[in-house]
Amino acid sequence: MSLDFRYRRLAYVALNVTDIARSDSFYRDMLGLQAAGASAAGEHFYRCSQHHHDLILHQGPLAGLRRVAWEMESTEDLAKLRSHLVRLGIGVHVMDADYCASMGLDEAFQITEPHTGATFEYCAHMADAATPYTPTVTHIVRLGHVVLGASDYETTEQFFTDALNYRISDRIDGAVTFMRCFPNPLHHSFGLSKSDSNRLHHVNFMVTDIDDIGRALHRARKREVPVVFGPGRHPPSESIFLYFLDPDGNTLEYSFGMEEFPELEPRAPRRLPLALESIDYWGATPQAEFGKGGAIEARAE
Repeated sequence: MSLDFRYRRLAYVALNVTDIARSDSFYRDMLGLQAAGASAAGEHFYRCSQHHHDLILHQGPLAGLRRVAWEMESTEDLAKLRSHLVRLGIGVHVMDADYCASMGLDEAFQITEPHTGATFEYCAHMADAATPYTPTVTHIVRLGHVVLGASDYETTEQFFTDALNYRISDRIDGAVTFMRCFPNPLHHSFGLSKSDSNRLHHVNFMVTDIDDIGRALHRARKREVPVVFGPGRHPPSESIFLYFLDPDGNTLEYSFGMEEFPELEPRAPRRLPLALESIDYWGATPQAEFGKGGAIEARAE
């Protein structure tokens, strides 16, 4: 099937947290995001760019993933994707004008991804914030990627490539797939990890300088924030990384550097062996808590 709709980027990630005040402090003072107001539904907006928001926090009884949003290149691409999903028999929920206004979006719709149960939102344009983003403890350049654990890993991978126009950059054999939302050039804006249950694996933020990784390591230690993997360097993407936990046990990542792909004639995806050497050149070992937190909330119909 030829898919002609095009993505611009991963737009934002919305997380459920169990103590909004505690998480507000963590995401501002440890992670380095800038508070950007709140919606009528009680969602707290945060920024690491010029966009209206990059992350949303929402208080709920169970921590984890609330939804993931993707920005298409144009309103025409959004319409093409919507028609394509309807043809596949996937329910499309068009968001009303009040919701879109509160999110800084012109128009948007949501689906339930059929294999993980995650809520995916698609929009054509997100407004810029009224004021510039001002870095504080960390110079974040963008929200980088989100990775989900999938119990039906192979089928989920196929759905993203065959139905949603994601391109595979690399695989770690039978365990992890790194994908980019075409034609976004970043090595991965989305990933799948083979899991015994569907869950949020981690959320990534890309920083501008390798020193941000080192400073984050020592900031985490001073604040007694659990570091669960790294620092290290990923062989698939060449990114230098550090993973740590938020107050609810959700895994977050800082990374510096990443391979980028041309739209035309990209290299073929590689299949790396299932071994620690395929996830870190430097020999670090992930802790047991790495990627284990984070339930996926089903969208209310």
